[in-house]
Amino acid sequence: AIPTKSADVERADSGIGQMPARKWRSRASEMLSSLQAWEAHRPCTDCGERDLPVETDVQNCNQRRADLCEKCRKRRTERKESVLEFVNTEASYGEDLRIIKEEFYLPMQAAGLLSQEQLQGIFSNIQELIDLNENFLEILQEEIDQAFDQGDDDLMTVCIGEIFLEFVNMLPAFQTYCLQQSSSVNMLNALEKEKELLRIFLNVSQNDNTALRRMNLRSFLMAPLQRVTKYPLLLSRIIKATTEYHPDHGSLREAKSRIESHLEHINMKTKQEGNTWTLRSFRQDSKKKREVINIEMRETALKTVGWLREETRFVMEGSLQLAQPPDGQWVKKGSKTLKFQNMQVLLLVNMKRVSESSLESAEPGPVKDAVLVLIRDKNNGKFHLLREPLRLSNCIVSTDPDCDDTFELIEIRREAFVFRDSDRARTHHWFRQIRRYSRELGSWKKRRNALPNIMISTPHTRP
Repeated sequence: AIPTKSADVERADSGIGQMPARKWRSRASEMLSSLQAWEAHRPCTDCGERDLPVETDVQNCNQRRADLCEKCRKRRTERKESVLEFVNTEASYGEDLRIIKEEFYLPMQAAGLLSQEQLQGIFSNIQELIDLNENFLEILQEEIDQAFDQGDDDLMTVCIGEIFLEFVNMLPAFQTYCLQQSSSVNMLNALEKEKELLRIFLNVSQNDNTALRRMNLRSFLMAPLQRVTKYPLLLSRIIKATTEYHPDHGSLREAKSRIESHLEHINMKTKQEGNTWTLRSFRQDSKKKREVINIEMRETALKTVGWLREETRFVMEGSLQLAQPPDGQWVKKGSKTLKFQNMQVLLLVNMKRVSESSLESAEPGPVKDAVLVLIRDKNNGKFHLLREPLRLSNCIVSTDPDCDDTFELIEIRREAFVFRDSDRARTHHWFRQIRRYSRELGSWKKRRNALPNIMISTPHTRP
């Protein structure tokens, strides 16, 4: 007899019998079919829908981008194209800026065709725009390269909105250029008629310089205006192709709102200065109107204090009620005895730059100065200061438990001001912020000792 191998016995029986084995295989087959069916109809990771097409070909199934429905695959493609369009057009705009400098400004300066004052009048703050573009484009390109290096071929990790908001300080630079555009063109026209050598240089450049693409200087000088008005359109295209669950969706909408508000503000300023031209008009809503007002107030405040824009931080801004008590005992009488008036208040802080680059995202440096700017509500279309800014290095800010809906700011040896917001929580927030920056600007005890003794000994007043 031929001996039976133990392996043959195991293969025939396997310890579970024939009937259970068939049931197990049937159940495994059903489970595999269910898993394959679920895999074919799994929810899309972008939108959550279950309309994924059933793939019968294994190779096609493997090549298909995982967990995306047809609509979202198309949306990702559109988003990638829109992001690349934003970056590529920013690069083209930067090239036009460099042409303005290298093919017009520097040759005209070297040849002595125009004085430095005349060059400044025509080219305005073109160097500032060049610096901003180079920094902005560098960060954008780094984000694109990093996404590709990490295998993100759809550029889903690139957040244009966040980057734009980090560089929002470039918008006032565009405003400076746009507001001077009309006078720049008028000066160029007058000088071209007056100076024959300038006229010859511009004609020869346009016809013989291949870098200019047969465009004249006036066309290139329009590049910043064309770029700033194109930002909302480019951002809209990215927003349309970005799902609301994407982390950059809110920043994209905020960036679009900020640029449209600045464009409306530029239009308003051009009308005030009597210019007939305007930038592209945008439909306004209440939020944009408020932002335009805020931009105008920030400009008024910045002009008043005379700080560099890149060193200035607007910590808080908004409407507060203000009263000036006749004596230091107003707390005992109560705030109801005070006469309040509405006032626009801005808390500005001057931060020392850590690096030379004003756009470098480094930790903020120490506080050099902090002020409260008090602006009356708009009258005859313009804002007016109530008084010179209150420098917090010369002030004491305090609150009292008996009047917790107000706080007091006392300017050493001068005036006292009582502030309150219509919302008590906002009042407390204003107090904490002002006290914080006041304490950063020197010895708190030293400033208190500079006050009259009656103010220090008041039992209700606390720092």
